[in-house]
Amino acid sequence: MSKAEEGGRIRWKPGNMLYPLPAVLVSCRDLAGNTNLITLAWAGTVCSDPPMVSVSIRPERHSFGMILETKEFVINLTTEEMAFATDYCGVVSGRNVDKWKATKLTPVPSAEVSAPAVKESPVNLECRVTEVKHLGTHDMFIARVVAVQVSDQYMDEKGKFHLDDARPIVYCHGNYFGLGDRLGGFGYSVRKK
Repeated sequence: MSKAEEGGRIRWKPGNMLYPLPAVLVSCRDLAGNTNLITLAWAGTVCSDPPMVSVSIRPERHSFGMILETKEFVINLTTEEMAFATDYCGVVSGRNVDKWKATKLTPVPSAEVSAPAVKESPVNLECRVTEVKHLGTHDMFIARVVAVQVSDQYMDEKGKFHLDDARPIVYCHGNYFGLGDRLGGFGYSVRKK
């Protein structure tokens, strides 16, 4: 670490400090029918048309081989109510524990992929891997979203989905947080008053 000359900034070695990130549960299934859950914060949007996402996973993780084998997974958004289970699934290996039973999360069939979705999640993104990039400590699975399921409890009478009512969580520098207060909507800075 070295102190910069101006502005009181401290220089650190290069690293990943892009926070906050979504804390998601990724569910997967191998060809033998075994399933698992893994918590990831390294998940993101890649493209809107076609809808594409990415998840980055260390090769030594149990879910890594399952996803590599089937080329399918489900990204399940998490909520404040799911925070304990979300953390648990990130620190305990599915090689040793049935995370579904341990967390009391419910696997439900997906519409388009063999991996189950998490019933308690407000949004399930069903994904098919199109490319695997070997990057270093993690491999990035780039995938097309082939189906989306949302919980009807967050739909209003006009058919609008209210994800904020589910109280989603994010991961920030080793901690989980709720989203807090809404500050504005897309384009509010240029909207005429």
